[in-house]
Amino acid sequence: MSDMARRGLWLIVLPVLAVIGGGGWYYWRQEAVGTPQRPPAPSVPVKATMVQRQDMPMYLDGIGTVTAFNNVTVKVRVDGHLDKVSFVEGQDVTEGDVLAQIDPRQFQAQLAQAQAAKARNEALLANARLDLQRSSTLAAREYASKQTVDTQRALVMQLEAAVQGDQAMIDNATVQLGYTTVVSPISGRTGIRLVDRGNIVRATDANGLVIITQIQPISVVFALPQDALGEVVREMSQGGPLKVLAYNRDGTTRLGEGVLMLVDNQVEAATGTIRLKAKFDNADNALWPGQFVNARLLLRVRREVLTVPAQVVQRGPNGPFAYVVKSDQSVEQRAVKVGYTRDGVSLIEDGLTADDQVVLDGQYKLRAGTRVQVAPNRSSQRTADSASRAGAAP
Repeated sequence: MSDMARRGLWLIVLPVLAVIGGGGWYYWRQEAVGTPQRPPAPSVPVKATMVQRQDMPMYLDGIGTVTAFNNVTVKVRVDGHLDKVSFVEGQDVTEGDVLAQIDPRQFQAQLAQAQAAKARNEALLANARLDLQRSSTLAAREYASKQTVDTQRALVMQLEAAVQGDQAMIDNATVQLGYTTVVSPISGRTGIRLVDRGNIVRATDANGLVIITQIQPISVVFALPQDALGEVVREMSQGGPLKVLAYNRDGTTRLGEGVLMLVDNQVEAATGTIRLKAKFDNADNALWPGQFVNARLLLRVRREVLTVPAQVVQRGPNGPFAYVVKSDQSVEQRAVKVGYTRDGVSLIEDGLTADDQVVLDGQYKLRAGTRVQVAPNRSSQRTADSASRAGAAP
């Protein structure tokens, strides 16, 4: 090989060797110094709360209507002139209070006539008994016939029956006279007056004088799905009466607390519901006949169960879950079983323990294993506690 060829070969080989040597030196240098690590991902700020152990009331909700405990249309029982109206519209009355007075003179005259008839027949009866006594004495001495005695005895019996009939007429006239004073049959509140003083009233009038409704106590009739019937009947058979709470239409204001009186004896086939009736004392008149309310039937109270705020529970393709904060400040997804949710509080049947800390807010940023920074969250705990107290002490 010529010198020129050798020189050209070295010109090609030397740059290649330089590149290989430089790369090896750089690799050795990197190994000696160490590969720089990526900075750790920042922690995600979240709000968290502890799983609580507390009492949890179990309710069934229904739409109800307030009805008067008793409702009576006061009607007259005799015909006559309405002399006096003794009540004021909207007045509270008690049983036996005088409401109105019908002209009694006609009935007083009928009573006096019956009393006079009785007095006349009593005088005739007294004389007939004396005649019977005389006839019996003469017949014993054979101065009078037996037929005369029998006839006189029949007359006495006839007059006795007449006196009894007169007494019945007196009793009837007394009752009719009593009907001229119209009294309240129940305790309650009067409505709008339907007849004014001075009118002629009759027992056949359809409207009556006034409608009286009893609002203390008062009733609420509400409906529940027929599927709840077995559970309601079972709870009723296990102890005392079940509590019922009445709320206004938007469910924010509690109007009263009562007890369940009865479950209707048949299911409404058209709606698939069962009707129930509850009794309320209604001391403050918060419930009014015809009013629509939300009724909550307290079935039972679950004691010392695990609960979390409802927003802790998330929904995933495999069912409900919660993010649990571990000791290393990372989170894990844990499947949970929710038994019941009410007023922003969920009852956890399975999946959590009382020592678990769960994420309350900020879940949309999380994945399993994400590191978190828990922010103080006192307000959420107060909300959960207040909701529990409101439910556990209805």
